[in-house]
Amino acid sequence: MGYPIEGTALIRAPSNLGLRPLRPEHEPGTWRAPQVLTEAGLAARLAPARSVDLARPRYSTEPQPGTVLRNGPSIRRFNEAVADAVDGALRDRLFPLVVGGDCSILIGALAGGRRHSELALVHLDGHSDFRHPGNYEDFPLHSAAGMDLALAIGLGDPLMLCWDGAPDPLVPAERAIQIGEREGRDPDWGWEDIADTAITRIDMFELLEKGVAAALNRSFAVLDRTPEIPFWVHLDVDILDQTVMPAVDSPGSPGLDYAGLAALLRGFVASPRCLGLTTTIYDPDLDPDGAYARGLVEMLADGLAPLTAVRRR
Repeated sequence: MGYPIEGTALIRAPSNLGLRPLRPEHEPGTWRAPQVLTEAGLAARLAPARSVDLARPRYSTEPQPGTVLRNGPSIRRFNEAVADAVDGALRDRLFPLVVGGDCSILIGALAGGRRHSELALVHLDGHSDFRHPGNYEDFPLHSAAGMDLALAIGLGDPLMLCWDGAPDPLVPAERAIQIGEREGRDPDWGWEDIADTAITRIDMFELLEKGVAAALNRSFAVLDRTPEIPFWVHLDVDILDQTVMPAVDSPGSPGLDYAGLAALLRGFVASPRCLGLTTTIYDPDLDPDGAYARGLVEMLADGLAPLTAVRRR
């Protein structure tokens, strides 16, 4: 099934709400990413048909009633705005490119897409982001940016599970694919219960050993079980090796280089069933001279090149 598009909608989502402070009085800088990437040439390279700027939400480190999520009510409100922006883009036959910000914006993007169709999810991330009440310790506050995959399949704080026009779960586990986890083979890894779900997993070691083409083939074998259902791609840029992209809150190795990630993106975005994309977690505060922003823009322009081609007829 094809989804005709007439251009790209660049949705700038300046949120840092889902991240923890790294030190006292610290506020994560990911909220600046959409503007910094724009200034580094992202909009010029992609030439979107529409640009949407969401209002920056206020960050807080204080507990809030009715939720264990740091900034929980604000994350909810911000994701409602993300959902509306994605919904509007799709109604106008535009491909939503949602540039964050932290990864909690994935939930709003899926909620907006879910108003149009059932969905599958391709989750490109150096971490599985599968923290949920069944596997986290009893702390007073938790960070939604480490929970986005769990929330997408219906596990987590009720505040983030039910959305207008979008059935719960947003994506069934059997239609979710996680690519890039680099810590899952560590003996003290805390999210082992992801193995008890129907999520397809291609960790970083398999990705690097077998290559991008094999990962794409395995992913499309899953996606093609339901060829009538489109899929959303989520990109957390910490899937890149820390030698290439240290400007994230949790850098690590091993990881992809720019060329490998661009090839992976092209393989998914070229499909007429790819409905939209979120990209998150770049922190300009960790990139004072903007070198990593420029590299990221070049990679995104390369990886999203199929959006400039005539492809959905």
